[in-house]
Amino acid sequence: MSKMLKFAAPILVLAASAGSFIALAAAKEAPVKKEITPRTVSLRVEKVRSESVTLSVETQGEIRPKTEIDLIPQVSGSIVSISNSFAEGAAFTPSTTLVEIDKSDYELAVKSAEAHVAEAAVKLEKEIANAKIKKKQWKEWVKDGDPTPLALNAHQVAGAHAQLQAAETSLNTAKLNLARTTIRVPFKGRVLDRFVGVGQFVSRGTKLGRVFATDTVEVRLPLTDNQLAELRLPIGFIANDTNAPVVKFKATLGGTDHIWKGRIVRVNPSIDKKTRLVYAIAEVDDPYGAGADNGMPLAVGLFVSATIEGTTPQNVMVLPRLALRREDQVYVIKDGALRIRTVQVVSTSEDTLYIVSGVAIGEQVVISPVLAAIDGMAAQAIVRSADTQSATVAAASR
Repeated sequence: MSKMLKFAAPILVLAASAGSFIALAAAKEAPVKKEITPRTVSLRVEKVRSESVTLSVETQGEIRPKTEIDLIPQVSGSIVSISNSFAEGAAFTPSTTLVEIDKSDYELAVKSAEAHVAEAAVKLEKEIANAKIKKKQWKEWVKDGDPTPLALNAHQVAGAHAQLQAAETSLNTAKLNLARTTIRVPFKGRVLDRFVGVGQFVSRGTKLGRVFATDTVEVRLPLTDNQLAELRLPIGFIANDTNAPVVKFKATLGGTDHIWKGRIVRVNPSIDKKTRLVYAIAEVDDPYGAGADNGMPLAVGLFVSATIEGTTPQNVMVLPRLALRREDQVYVIKDGALRIRTVQVVSTSEDTLYIVSGVAIGEQVVISPVLAAIDGMAAQAIVRSADTQSATVAAASR
């Protein structure tokens, strides 16, 4: 019996303790439940306004010549003279003789051709004289019937005339080859490379050098589909005197910013397979002369940033650039709540956002940073007074 009490005593103590804890917990009053009111966030806003603007887009490209050719002779011979203007980087005009090839053989060819022409002319005169004699003899001796062309020496006259024409053609060819020993180009330009020297023998088709025209340079500017829409330029666009968009090119040279002006002349009619972009071609006239910026030419090979200005004004809604969230969202405060809107952005600049849909004119758009924004969360607008330039808290517009 004492052993049973020894083992049962602890169990009875534990049971009594558990019963007391349950009784005390049941007697305790339930805590009062408090409803948590969502905190209202105060955010700076600006009103949406409408403007008629001419949009512009930013892109970049490399200056390249509109006309660039290899200088190749059409005759063979030794080079006897090279102009100082035919050197890398040098300038030339259409009247500049860049290279001269030895004329001796071609001058002899001209003299030989002239002799053949004289010989053929004499032969033709003889055959014409013979034709006249034969015609006279026919009338005096035969009288009856019509003479055949052979009897009147007509075939011989025609053959002599053909020989004269052939000789004259050979003479013209010889003179043309002689003229081709003096090499010029029909435009004002600069030299990119020269590959030959005085005394070198060159054959027809040998590359002497490479030159480009300086009357006009062009820039190939990549544009996205959205940028084309901003500028309202269709694929395959060709400009005329009135609708060519203006382009401003900018580059820093020698620590100084330089700006040049040009125009879009066309848009390629196809999409680049590698980049999936469309390229617009801009041109700048006289880049080494009147088109230079304070004496700084728009040099071939220069990499420039470009701003293309649109030609057609558009009615858009204008917001501060700070209002844009992600790529196409803004926050609007309406009826005391924050609303997340998806907008259609047509253009952005460093400070301004231009959109065409998603918000209404006069609505209050949030420009403050917002952490963990939730659609419908309580919010009130902080509107900046136009008169006092001080911030005041105002109820959201209804």
